[in-house]
Amino acid sequence: MPSNEQLSELLAPHSTVLLTVECQQGVVGPDSALPELAEEARSSGALANVARLVAGAHESGIQVIHAVAERRPDGRGANRNARLFRAAERLPVQQLSGTTAVRVAAPIEVTEEDFVVRRLHGLSPIQGTDLDPLLRNLGCRTLVVTGVSANVAVPNAVFDAVNRGYTVVVPKDAIAGVPCDYTSAMIRNTLALVATVTTTAEVLAALTRARSSRRSP
Repeated sequence: MPSNEQLSELLAPHSTVLLTVECQQGVVGPDSALPELAEEARSSGALANVARLVAGAHESGIQVIHAVAERRPDGRGANRNARLFRAAERLPVQQLSGTTAVRVAAPIEVTEEDFVVRRLHGLSPIQGTDLDPLLRNLGCRTLVVTGVSANVAVPNAVFDAVNRGYTVVVPKDAIAGVPCDYTSAMIRNTLALVATVTTTAEVLAALTRARSSRRSP
């Protein structure tokens, strides 16, 4: 775990962006296409922690971006080159553009200042989307990655961000995957090698320190 000073330096408000990954109603909501994942995200506290981090980012002036996966009703442009994509086509809940399934799920609050980046193909919220140029235009140096799933989209986001030169911070209690013990194994054996692993409480404490320092004379 990083020291308080190291984490505060990484999370400088002017150069930090908080990313939520696939925290949408059709994935982590009550009517999820993936009920096991939705249950894990909620019962583990990961979704609640994402909401806490988003609220803290809003209060601290840190940019929030929500990455949403969706597809056209006719499926045009969507991948079909892996089992995951073909299975998704048969699920009872579809992540269709313009439906409630692709809205950011409660209790996460979305404000007018937030960006919502939508993708119609692939596995990553960064590759082939507007996210990377947005981050660069925002002056981002540190990307805080939260959401689901630890199986696919979250590690894709972490690797893509690192490959593009960003420093990545992962609050380990604000991501979820299935089965539950897979998330901790992924963090320990993979993500910890390329990202700064911390907790929701430590990130929020660093943001509080940053706010306090700005108020100091």
